Amino acid sequence: MSISRRTFLASTSLIMAPAVARGATVTRTEYPMQEPELVQEMVIVSHSNVARVKALVGRQQTLAKASWDWGFGDWEAAVDAASHVGNREIAEFLLANGARPTIFSAAMLGQLDAVKALVAANPGIQRTKGPHSITLLQHAVNGGPRAQAVVEYLKSLGDADEHVAQQPLSPEDVQKLSGIYTFGPSPSARVDITAANGQLNFGRPGRFSRPLYYLGGYEFCPAGGENVRVRFTESAAGVTLTVHDPDVVLTATKAPAKS
Repeated sequence: MSISRRTFLASTSLIMAPAVARGATVTRTEYPMQEPELVQEMVIVSHSNVARVKALVGRQQTLAKASWDWGFGDWEAAVDAASHVGNREIAEFLLANGARPTIFSAAMLGQLDAVKALVAANPGIQRTKGPHSITLLQHAVNGGPRAQAVVEYLKSLGDADEHVAQQPLSPEDVQKLSGIYTFGPSPSARVDITAANGQLNFGRPGRFSRPLYYLGGYEFCPAGGENVRVRFTESAAGVTLTVHDPDVVLTATKAPAKS
């Protein structure tokens, strides 16, 4: 008989978890935290799936405030997911159900007075990147005609659309750096460096990969983690990957290619 991971976790937590009220038991070890799978789904569907967003919020209204870390501190709130793709309907629904407004949602929704007030109160905030390193100006642009006044205002500031200065990566370097990097004996103790359209991506088993922006000298920063550095070094033993945040938090070596 096969048992799914979800069923197994639910059954074991029923045995281990203490009762919280007469006749009621906790069914998850992370309670009272919301289910991580549900939080992640909430952020994903908040980009475009109106029906599913309403169904999830109807089930648990506090999911309107959900936020997920895609990796390296690239936190994305559900309302910011809707905002950076310009989905006004979802953003307004989430805000009406308790989501916390941000300067990014204000920019996309065309709330000029709110954006101006935040910039006045926090000089330089317009340079702050949103989820996945998307700029504040891009959020306003994605808001369409109703956010045009915000677009013009942010353009007048001159620095609300600063991007990571990426360097070109040669095909030879792409091939050299791509591969599986291991940091332990477990099959999951690995980093998968893959390439798409000349850009490297940092992946872990069972998780979404993260784009890496090339800064030069075999040094990269991940999308949404502008202060993190992923560095590759060559030696006689091969290629080593290190992640700095700012101290070294991971060291992995490239596994030999299978023949």
